[in-house]
Amino acid sequence: MLDPRLEKFYKKTVEERRKIINEIAGLNDQQIAVLQKTGALGIDIADRMIENVIGTFELPLGVATNFVINKKEVLVPMVLEEPSVVAAASNAAKLSEGFTATATEPLMIGQIQLLGVNDFEKARHKILDHKGELLNLANSQDSTLVKFGGGAREIEIRAVGEEEKMVVVHLIVDVRDAMGANAINTMCEKIAPRIEELSGGKACLRIISNLATHRLASARTVWKKENIGEKTIDAILSAYEFAKADIYRCATNNKGIMNGIDSVVIATGNDWRAVEAGAHGYAAFEGDYRPLAKYCQDKKGDLVGEITLPLAVGLVGGATKTHPTAQVSLKILGVKTAQELAQIIACVGLANNFAALRALSTVGIQTGHMKLHAKNIAVIAGAKGKQIDHIAKQMAGEKNISVARAKELLEK
Repeated sequence: MLDPRLEKFYKKTVEERRKIINEIAGLNDQQIAVLQKTGALGIDIADRMIENVIGTFELPLGVATNFVINKKEVLVPMVLEEPSVVAAASNAAKLSEGFTATATEPLMIGQIQLLGVNDFEKARHKILDHKGELLNLANSQDSTLVKFGGGAREIEIRAVGEEEKMVVVHLIVDVRDAMGANAINTMCEKIAPRIEELSGGKACLRIISNLATHRLASARTVWKKENIGEKTIDAILSAYEFAKADIYRCATNNKGIMNGIDSVVIATGNDWRAVEAGAHGYAAFEGDYRPLAKYCQDKKGDLVGEITLPLAVGLVGGATKTHPTAQVSLKILGVKTAQELAQIIACVGLANNFAALRALSTVGIQTGHMKLHAKNIAVIAGAKGKQIDHIAKQMAGEKNISVARAKELLEK
Protein backbone atom coordinates (compact mmCIF):
# COMPACT_ATOMS: atom_id res chain seq x y z
CA MET A 1 0.00 0.00 0.00
CA LEU A 2 1.27 3.46 -0.89
CA ASP A 3 2.72 5.38 2.04
CA PRO A 4 0.07 8.03 2.85
CA ARG A 5 2.82 10.61 3.26
CA LEU A 6 3.41 10.42 -0.50
CA GLU A 7 -0.16 11.36 -1.39
CA LYS A 8 -0.17 14.45 -3.62
CA PHE A 9 3.62 14.57 -3.23
CA TYR A 10 3.88 16.74 -6.32
CA LYS A 11 1.85 19.50 -4.66
CA LYS A 12 4.19 19.85 -1.71
CA THR A 13 7.06 22.31 -1.38
CA VAL A 14 10.66 21.16 -1.80
CA GLU A 15 11.22 21.36 1.94
CA GLU A 16 8.10 19.33 2.64
CA ARG A 17 9.22 16.67 0.17
CA ARG A 18 12.68 16.52 1.74
CA LYS A 19 11.15 16.03 5.17
CA ILE A 20 8.97 13.17 3.94
CA ILE A 21 11.85 11.46 2.11
CA ASN A 22 13.98 11.87 5.23
CA GLU A 23 11.30 10.18 7.35
CA ILE A 24 10.90 7.29 4.91
CA ALA A 25 14.56 6.72 4.01
CA GLY A 26 16.10 7.63 7.38
CA LEU A 27 18.68 10.06 6.04
CA ASN A 28 21.42 11.27 8.35
CA ASP A 29 22.37 14.94 8.85
CA GLN A 30 25.14 14.78 6.25
CA GLN A 31 22.81 13.32 3.63
CA ILE A 32 20.15 15.92 4.36
CA ALA A 33 22.78 18.65 3.95
CA VAL A 34 23.70 17.23 0.52
CA LEU A 35 20.10 17.62 -0.64
CA GLN A 36 19.93 21.17 0.68
CA LYS A 37 23.10 22.25 -1.10
CA THR A 38 22.70 23.37 -4.71
CA GLY A 39 25.15 24.69 -7.25
CA ALA A 40 24.56 26.99 -10.21
CA LEU A 41 21.16 25.41 -10.77
CA GLY A 42 19.07 26.95 -8.02
CA ILE A 43 16.34 24.92 -6.37
CA ASP A 44 13.60 27.27 -7.61
CA ILE A 45 14.65 26.69 -11.23
CA ALA A 46 15.06 22.94 -10.69
CA ASP A 47 11.59 22.73 -9.16
CA ARG A 48 10.14 24.13 -12.37
CA MET A 49 12.12 21.83 -14.65
CA ILE A 50 10.91 18.42 -13.43
CA GLU A 51 8.45 16.99 -10.92
CA ASN A 52 8.84 16.02 -7.26
CA VAL A 53 12.17 17.84 -6.87
CA ILE A 54 14.13 17.35 -3.63
CA GLY A 55 17.55 18.59 -4.76
CA THR A 56 20.00 18.87 -7.63
CA PHE A 57 22.68 16.52 -8.94
CA GLU A 58 26.13 17.71 -9.97
CA LEU A 59 28.65 16.23 -12.38
CA PRO A 60 32.16 17.45 -13.28
CA LEU A 61 32.42 20.03 -16.07
CA GLY A 62 35.68 19.82 -17.99
CA VAL A 63 37.01 21.44 -21.17
CA ALA A 64 38.55 19.54 -24.07
CA THR A 65 41.37 21.46 -25.76
CA ASN A 66 43.33 21.34 -29.03
CA PHE A 67 40.27 21.23 -31.30
CA VAL A 68 40.58 23.06 -34.61
CA ILE A 69 37.30 22.77 -36.50
CA ASN A 70 36.86 24.31 -39.93
CA LYS A 71 40.12 26.21 -39.28
CA LYS A 72 38.80 27.70 -36.04
CA GLU A 73 40.12 26.90 -32.54
CA VAL A 74 37.37 25.66 -30.25
CA LEU A 75 37.22 24.95 -26.52
CA VAL A 76 34.73 22.17 -25.82
CA PRO A 77 32.88 21.89 -22.48
CA MET A 78 32.16 18.29 -21.49
CA VAL A 79 30.08 16.96 -18.58
CA LEU A 80 30.47 13.36 -17.40
CA GLU A 81 31.68 11.22 -14.52
CA GLU A 82 34.04 8.90 -16.42
CA PRO A 83 37.80 9.49 -16.15
CA SER A 84 40.02 9.91 -19.24
CA VAL A 85 37.30 10.90 -21.75
CA VAL A 86 38.15 14.61 -21.74
CA ALA A 87 41.89 13.88 -21.85
CA ALA A 88 41.40 11.37 -24.66
CA ALA A 89 39.43 13.84 -26.79
CA SER A 90 42.04 16.55 -26.22
CA ASN A 91 44.93 14.25 -27.13
CA ALA A 92 43.19 12.91 -30.25
CA ALA A 93 42.50 16.45 -31.41
CA LYS A 94 46.14 17.43 -30.82
CA LEU A 95 47.38 14.51 -32.93
CA SER A 96 44.99 15.30 -35.79
CA GLU A 97 45.45 17.69 -38.69
CA GLY A 98 42.31 19.58 -37.66
CA PHE A 99 38.70 18.70 -38.37
CA THR A 100 36.37 19.65 -41.19
CA ALA A 101 32.68 19.43 -40.34
CA THR A 102 29.32 20.04 -41.98
CA ALA A 103 25.68 19.86 -40.95
CA THR A 104 22.51 19.63 -42.99
CA GLU A 105 19.54 21.93 -42.48
CA PRO A 106 17.81 21.46 -39.10
CA LEU A 107 14.92 19.38 -40.45
CA MET A 108 13.08 17.16 -37.98
CA ILE A 109 10.42 14.50 -38.54
CA GLY A 110 7.02 14.41 -36.88
CA GLN A 111 5.07 11.16 -37.27
CA ILE A 112 1.32 10.61 -37.48
CA GLN A 113 0.27 6.96 -37.31
CA LEU A 114 -2.90 6.06 -39.23
CA LEU A 115 -4.85 2.85 -38.70
CA GLY A 116 -7.74 1.47 -40.73
CA VAL A 117 -6.71 2.94 -44.09
CA ASN A 118 -8.26 0.66 -46.69
CA ASP A 119 -6.57 2.02 -49.81
CA PHE A 120 -2.99 3.23 -49.27
CA GLU A 121 -2.46 4.75 -52.72
CA LYS A 122 -5.76 6.60 -52.65
CA ALA A 123 -5.03 7.99 -49.17
CA ARG A 124 -1.49 8.95 -50.16
CA HIS A 125 -2.60 10.87 -53.23
CA LYS A 126 -5.37 12.65 -51.35
CA ILE A 127 -3.06 13.75 -48.55
CA LEU A 128 -0.42 14.95 -50.99
CA ASP A 129 -3.07 16.81 -53.03
CA HIS A 130 -3.76 18.82 -49.86
CA LYS A 131 -0.12 19.24 -48.86
CA GLY A 132 -0.19 23.04 -49.05
CA GLU A 133 -3.25 23.22 -46.83
CA LEU A 134 -1.68 20.86 -44.28
CA LEU A 135 1.63 22.74 -44.19
CA ASN A 136 -0.18 26.05 -43.67
CA LEU A 137 -2.26 24.50 -40.91
CA ALA A 138 0.89 23.21 -39.20
CA ASN A 139 2.65 26.56 -39.51
CA SER A 140 -0.31 28.35 -37.95
CA GLN A 141 0.73 26.72 -34.66
CA ASP A 142 4.14 28.41 -34.40
CA SER A 143 4.31 31.90 -35.85
CA THR A 144 7.61 32.57 -34.03
CA LEU A 145 9.33 29.65 -35.73
CA VAL A 146 8.01 30.79 -39.11
CA LYS A 147 9.16 34.35 -38.35
CA PHE A 148 12.74 33.11 -37.90
CA GLY A 149 12.71 31.21 -41.19
CA GLY A 150 11.57 27.82 -39.97
CA GLY A 151 8.33 25.90 -40.21
CA ALA A 152 6.73 22.88 -41.86
CA ARG A 153 8.42 22.14 -45.19
CA GLU A 154 7.29 18.79 -46.57
CA ILE A 155 5.07 15.76 -46.12
CA GLU A 156 6.18 12.17 -46.70
CA ILE A 157 3.96 9.08 -46.54
CA ARG A 158 4.95 5.49 -45.83
CA ALA A 159 3.19 2.14 -45.47
CA VAL A 160 4.57 0.03 -42.61
CA GLY A 161 3.71 -3.05 -40.60
CA GLU A 162 3.31 -6.73 -41.30
CA GLU A 163 0.81 -8.11 -38.79
CA GLU A 164 -1.03 -4.80 -38.68
CA LYS A 165 -0.87 -2.61 -41.76
CA MET A 166 -0.65 1.10 -41.08
CA VAL A 167 0.14 4.34 -42.81
CA VAL A 168 2.66 6.79 -41.37
CA VAL A 169 2.66 10.45 -42.37
CA HIS A 170 5.93 12.31 -41.87
CA LEU A 171 5.72 16.06 -41.32
CA ILE A 172 9.14 17.57 -42.09
CA VAL A 173 9.79 20.74 -40.09
CA ASP A 174 12.68 23.20 -40.17
CA VAL A 175 13.15 23.92 -36.47
CA ARG A 176 16.01 26.41 -36.88
CA ASP A 177 18.07 26.63 -33.64
CA ALA A 178 15.70 24.55 -31.52
CA MET A 179 15.74 20.82 -30.87
CA GLY A 180 12.15 21.07 -32.03
CA ALA A 181 10.15 18.48 -30.09
CA ASN A 182 7.47 20.78 -28.70
CA ALA A 183 6.86 22.59 -31.99
CA ILE A 184 6.64 19.36 -33.98
CA ASN A 185 4.37 17.57 -31.52
CA THR A 186 1.99 20.54 -31.51
CA MET A 187 1.94 20.66 -35.31
CA CYS A 188 1.29 16.93 -35.62
CA GLU A 189 -1.61 17.10 -33.20
CA LYS A 190 -3.08 20.05 -35.12
CA ILE A 191 -3.06 18.44 -38.57
CA ALA A 192 -4.00 14.91 -37.45
CA PRO A 193 -7.82 15.44 -37.60
CA ARG A 194 -7.59 16.79 -41.14
CA ILE A 195 -5.38 13.87 -42.18
CA GLU A 196 -7.99 11.51 -40.73
CA GLU A 197 -10.61 13.13 -42.95
CA LEU A 198 -8.44 12.87 -46.04
CA SER A 199 -7.28 9.29 -45.49
CA GLY A 200 -10.35 7.72 -43.94
CA GLY A 201 -8.10 6.33 -41.23
CA LYS A 202 -7.79 6.82 -37.48
CA ALA A 203 -4.86 8.88 -36.20
CA CYS A 204 -3.16 7.31 -33.18
CA LEU A 205 0.38 8.35 -32.29
CA ARG A 206 1.36 11.94 -33.14
CA ILE A 207 4.94 12.44 -32.04
CA ILE A 208 8.44 13.51 -33.08
CA SER A 209 10.88 10.87 -34.33
CA ASN A 210 14.31 10.91 -32.71
CA LEU A 211 15.76 9.22 -35.78
CA ALA A 212 16.49 12.58 -37.39
CA THR A 213 17.72 11.34 -40.78
CA HIS A 214 17.21 14.77 -42.35
CA ARG A 215 19.34 16.46 -39.66
CA LEU A 216 22.82 14.99 -39.98
CA ALA A 217 26.21 16.22 -38.84
CA SER A 218 29.47 14.97 -40.35
CA ALA A 219 33.12 15.33 -39.36
CA ARG A 220 36.38 14.28 -40.97
CA THR A 221 40.05 14.43 -40.03
CA VAL A 222 43.44 12.93 -40.82
CA TRP A 223 46.02 11.49 -38.45
CA LYS A 224 49.43 11.42 -40.14
CA LYS A 225 51.42 8.19 -40.03
CA GLU A 226 54.53 10.01 -38.82
CA ASN A 227 52.57 11.23 -35.78
CA ILE A 228 50.88 8.01 -34.73
CA GLY A 229 52.94 5.29 -36.45
CA GLU A 230 52.13 2.81 -39.19
CA LYS A 231 51.65 -0.06 -36.73
CA THR A 232 49.08 1.99 -34.85
CA ILE A 233 47.22 2.72 -38.07
CA ASP A 234 47.14 -0.97 -38.94
CA ALA A 235 45.88 -1.79 -35.45
CA ILE A 236 43.14 0.85 -35.59
CA LEU A 237 41.97 -0.38 -38.99
CA SER A 238 41.85 -3.92 -37.62
CA ALA A 239 39.83 -2.73 -34.63
CA TYR A 240 37.45 -0.94 -36.99
CA GLU A 241 36.96 -4.13 -39.01
CA PHE A 242 36.24 -5.97 -35.75
CA ALA A 243 33.43 -3.50 -34.97
CA LYS A 244 32.02 -3.90 -38.49
CA ALA A 245 32.01 -7.68 -38.19
CA ASP A 246 30.77 -8.19 -34.63
CA ILE A 247 27.73 -6.53 -33.03
CA TYR A 248 29.03 -7.13 -29.51
CA ARG A 249 32.17 -5.15 -30.25
CA CYS A 250 30.23 -2.61 -32.31
CA ALA A 251 27.99 -1.70 -29.37
CA THR A 252 31.05 -0.87 -27.25
CA ASN A 253 32.71 0.93 -30.16
CA ASN A 254 29.70 3.21 -30.54
CA LYS A 255 29.47 3.69 -26.78
CA GLY A 256 32.98 5.17 -26.96
CA ILE A 257 31.76 7.63 -29.58
CA MET A 258 28.80 8.57 -27.40
CA ASN A 259 31.16 9.19 -24.46
CA GLY A 260 32.24 12.34 -26.22
CA ILE A 261 28.97 13.22 -27.88
CA ASP A 262 26.79 12.87 -24.78
CA SER A 263 29.26 14.88 -22.70
CA VAL A 264 28.89 17.95 -24.91
CA VAL A 265 25.15 17.44 -25.28
CA ILE A 266 24.74 17.39 -21.49
CA ALA A 267 27.06 20.37 -21.00
CA THR A 268 24.89 22.45 -23.32
CA GLY A 269 21.60 21.43 -21.72
CA ASN A 270 20.41 19.34 -24.65
CA ASP A 271 18.50 16.05 -24.63
CA TRP A 272 21.18 13.35 -24.56
CA ARG A 273 18.58 10.56 -24.51
CA ALA A 274 17.16 11.78 -27.82
CA VAL A 275 20.64 12.02 -29.33
CA GLU A 276 21.53 8.51 -28.08
CA ALA A 277 18.34 7.04 -29.54
CA GLY A 278 18.91 8.73 -32.87
CA ALA A 279 22.56 7.68 -33.06
CA HIS A 280 21.92 4.00 -32.40
CA GLY A 281 18.90 4.02 -34.70
CA TYR A 282 21.07 5.50 -37.44
CA ALA A 283 23.77 2.88 -36.80
CA ALA A 284 21.18 0.23 -37.71
CA PHE A 285 19.45 2.23 -40.44
CA GLU A 286 20.58 -0.05 -43.27
CA GLY A 287 19.60 -3.24 -41.43
CA ASP A 288 22.78 -4.29 -39.65
CA TYR A 289 24.08 -2.40 -36.60
CA ARG A 290 27.26 -0.64 -37.81
CA PRO A 291 30.05 1.57 -36.41
CA LEU A 292 29.10 5.25 -36.56
CA ALA A 293 32.66 6.24 -37.52
CA LYS A 294 34.63 4.91 -40.49
CA TYR A 295 38.37 4.62 -41.07
CA CYS A 296 40.62 4.12 -44.08
CA GLN A 297 44.09 5.02 -45.34
CA ASP A 298 44.63 7.69 -47.96
CA LYS A 299 47.22 7.55 -50.76
CA LYS A 300 49.91 8.83 -48.39
CA GLY A 301 49.23 6.06 -45.91
CA ASP A 302 47.72 8.43 -43.35
CA LEU A 303 44.66 7.46 -41.33
CA VAL A 304 41.39 9.12 -42.36
CA GLY A 305 38.49 9.15 -39.92
CA GLU A 306 34.92 10.12 -40.77
CA ILE A 307 31.64 10.18 -38.88
CA THR A 308 28.03 10.99 -39.81
CA LEU A 309 25.04 10.77 -37.47
CA PRO A 310 21.81 12.56 -36.55
CA LEU A 311 22.40 15.37 -34.05
CA ALA A 312 19.21 17.09 -33.00
CA VAL A 313 20.56 19.76 -30.67
CA GLY A 314 19.44 23.30 -30.06
CA LEU A 315 20.47 26.65 -28.64
CA VAL A 316 17.00 27.78 -27.57
CA GLY A 317 14.34 26.22 -25.39
CA GLY A 318 14.53 23.65 -22.61
CA ALA A 319 17.52 23.42 -20.29
CA THR A 320 19.71 25.30 -22.78
CA LYS A 321 17.92 28.44 -21.62
CA THR A 322 17.04 27.58 -18.02
CA HIS A 323 20.28 25.98 -16.81
CA PRO A 324 22.94 28.63 -16.00
CA THR A 325 25.85 26.25 -16.60
CA ALA A 326 24.50 25.29 -20.02
CA GLN A 327 24.51 28.96 -20.92
CA VAL A 328 28.14 29.25 -19.83
CA SER A 329 29.05 26.19 -21.89
CA LEU A 330 27.46 27.70 -25.00
CA LYS A 331 29.38 30.91 -24.37
CA ILE A 332 32.66 28.98 -24.14
CA LEU A 333 31.87 27.19 -27.40
CA GLY A 334 31.08 30.48 -29.13
CA VAL A 335 28.50 28.91 -31.43
CA LYS A 336 25.85 31.02 -33.15
CA THR A 337 23.66 28.28 -34.64
CA ALA A 338 22.51 24.78 -33.74
CA GLN A 339 24.28 23.53 -36.87
CA GLU A 340 27.62 24.81 -35.58
CA LEU A 341 27.01 23.03 -32.28
CA ALA A 342 26.19 19.78 -34.08
CA GLN A 343 29.41 20.03 -36.11
CA ILE A 344 31.51 20.39 -32.96
CA ILE A 345 29.75 17.49 -31.27
CA ALA A 346 30.41 15.23 -34.27
CA CYS A 347 34.12 16.12 -34.13
CA VAL A 348 34.31 15.23 -30.44
CA GLY A 349 32.63 11.87 -31.08
CA LEU A 350 35.17 11.06 -33.80
CA ALA A 351 38.07 12.15 -31.59
CA ASN A 352 36.97 9.96 -28.70
CA ASN A 353 36.50 6.97 -30.99
CA PHE A 354 40.00 7.37 -32.41
CA ALA A 355 41.45 7.71 -28.92
CA ALA A 356 39.68 4.57 -27.71
CA LEU A 357 40.72 2.49 -30.74
CA ARG A 358 44.31 3.71 -30.46
CA ALA A 359 44.50 2.82 -26.78
CA LEU A 360 42.73 -0.53 -27.18
CA SER A 361 44.90 -1.63 -30.06
CA THR A 362 48.24 -0.56 -28.53
CA VAL A 363 48.79 -0.12 -24.77
CA GLY A 364 45.28 -1.16 -23.72
CA ILE A 365 42.44 1.01 -22.46
CA GLN A 366 43.28 0.57 -18.77
CA THR A 367 46.69 2.25 -18.83
CA GLY A 368 45.38 5.80 -18.98
CA HIS A 369 41.93 5.11 -17.63
CA MET A 370 43.10 3.44 -14.42
CA LYS A 371 45.56 6.21 -13.57
CA LEU A 372 42.64 8.62 -13.43
CA HIS A 373 40.37 6.03 -11.82
CA ALA A 374 42.95 5.64 -9.04
CA LYS A 375 42.28 9.22 -7.96
CA ASN A 376 38.59 8.43 -7.53
CA ILE A 377 39.46 5.36 -5.47
CA ALA A 378 41.78 7.44 -3.28
CA VAL A 379 38.98 9.92 -2.60
CA ILE A 380 36.55 7.11 -1.76
CA ALA A 381 39.09 5.77 0.74
CA GLY A 382 39.22 9.17 2.45
CA ALA A 383 42.29 10.82 0.93
CA LYS A 384 42.34 14.62 0.82
CA GLY A 385 44.44 17.30 -0.86
CA LYS A 386 47.94 16.17 -1.82
CA GLN A 387 47.24 12.70 -0.44
CA ILE A 388 45.00 11.97 -3.44
CA ASP A 389 47.73 12.28 -6.09
CA HIS A 390 50.32 10.54 -3.89
CA ILE A 391 48.16 7.51 -3.16
CA ALA A 392 46.81 7.31 -6.71
CA LYS A 393 50.34 7.35 -8.14
CA GLN A 394 51.49 4.61 -5.77
CA MET A 395 48.50 2.37 -6.51
CA ALA A 396 48.93 2.86 -10.26
CA GLY A 397 52.62 1.98 -9.99
CA GLU A 398 51.76 -1.16 -8.08
CA LYS A 399 48.91 -1.96 -10.47
CA ASN A 400 46.83 -2.53 -7.37
CA ILE A 401 43.99 -0.03 -7.50
CA SER A 402 41.41 -0.73 -4.82
CA VAL A 403 39.75 0.97 -1.88
CA ALA A 404 41.37 -1.55 0.47
CA ARG A 405 44.87 -0.73 -0.80
CA ALA A 406 44.17 3.01 -0.67
CA LYS A 407 43.12 2.69 2.98
CA GLU A 408 46.29 0.76 3.75
CA LEU A 409 48.40 3.53 2.25
CA LEU A 410 46.45 6.18 4.17
CA GLU A 411 47.20 4.43 7.44
CA LYS A 412 50.97 4.40 6.83
